[in-house]
Amino acid sequence: MATKVYIEDLSKHVGENVTLQGWLYNLRSSGKIKFLLMRDGTGICQGVAVKSVIGDELFIRAGELTQESSFKMSGTIRAEQRAPGGFEMDVTNVEIISIAKEYPITPKEHGVEFLADRRHLWLRSSRQHAVMRVRHEIIRSIREFFDDRGFTLLDAPIFTPAACEGTSTLFETEYFDLGKAYLTQSGQLYGEAGAMALGKVYVFGPTFRAEKSKTRRHLTEFWMVEPEVAFNDLADNMDLAEEFLEHIVTNVLKNRMQELKTLERNIQKLEVVKRPFPRITYDQAVEILHKNNIPFEWGNDLGATDETVISEQFDRPVMVHRYPSEVKAFYMKRDPENPKVALAVDVLASEGYGEIIGGSQREDDYDLLLARLKEHNLPQEAFDWYLDLRRYGSVPHAGFGLGIERTVAWICGLEHVRETIPFPRMIYRLTP
Repeated sequence: MATKVYIEDLSKHVGENVTLQGWLYNLRSSGKIKFLLMRDGTGICQGVAVKSVIGDELFIRAGELTQESSFKMSGTIRAEQRAPGGFEMDVTNVEIISIAKEYPITPKEHGVEFLADRRHLWLRSSRQHAVMRVRHEIIRSIREFFDDRGFTLLDAPIFTPAACEGTSTLFETEYFDLGKAYLTQSGQLYGEAGAMALGKVYVFGPTFRAEKSKTRRHLTEFWMVEPEVAFNDLADNMDLAEEFLEHIVTNVLKNRMQELKTLERNIQKLEVVKRPFPRITYDQAVEILHKNNIPFEWGNDLGATDETVISEQFDRPVMVHRYPSEVKAFYMKRDPENPKVALAVDVLASEGYGEIIGGSQREDDYDLLLARLKEHNLPQEAFDWYLDLRRYGSVPHAGFGLGIERTVAWICGLEHVRETIPFPRMIYRLTP
């Protein structure tokens, strides 16, 4: 019996008789030779089936394989630089598992809607496969970064009793006899409770925004990682954020170079993502916009175009800090030296990919936080537990949130976030 192996491990099996299991990516014939291109989720391998070796019956059966048919092929592995993945199999046996019907996705160009309707099949393409592998590496690197630095993973609830970022973008549902509940916009408030208990934590999970946006940067369901650290201030928060981003990009370049090549990503744009990142104040950002003839009024939040113009001035992510407090969330601490601005920071990805990190030092004063809740017309009773964090041993603390999908889009060089998650949810799409 030949050993069953994965294509990504073929370098360990040169000269051995092995069995591969997968799906037909492509089939071409040249007289008495058939070239079977198999994918198994870890890579692609070409099997060379010679009629005189495998016999007439198997040769005919191999010719019956259609695109995405599942099968096994056994044979000896040899190195071949010209072949996909650098290895080929001299096939001695072919076993058909299932013959696929006519596959709807062909090598010709398809429209985005056609592909989105068949997302469950679109994921099998080499490009989407590469994106998912990079996404996996980003998530693995995130967990590695925080785990190696003594952070504790804190799982925040998906159902919440009130808004975190604003009431206009909440998904609402009835919660038994307790009234209304909402899908979480962020796990941050619970992360703060965790930081007061465990010192440094990170929340990692899905978040939801009922934002009626059709831009290439927005999804209604996305994943976010949110570290929170007791005793950190804004400067500490920025240090952590830039070390974190550098770690992620370095790991992707180290472990997913083949996928980046498949995506035709400009590697040089990623290789310069090294600390320190440029840090500018909101005021300096406004000056940049005015110098570039962008009619921007102080006090507004930065829009997508504004972020693009600012990021284009730098070759790596740029940190914009001290935003007007009026455009930031209620929990962000105001700068004691200038109460008009919050101790907040956004990290704008290079190449115009916009904000991928948003964070701040949190308001740790009970009276000031209570006043902010009232200013934002938020129900005090829903946040009473959050106020407890200021009643019982309050300390300075800070944290941020990184959106996985925007980060994947940036690192992969994708035009739209719909390709960054296996099954995207947008305001006009709930299937498949």
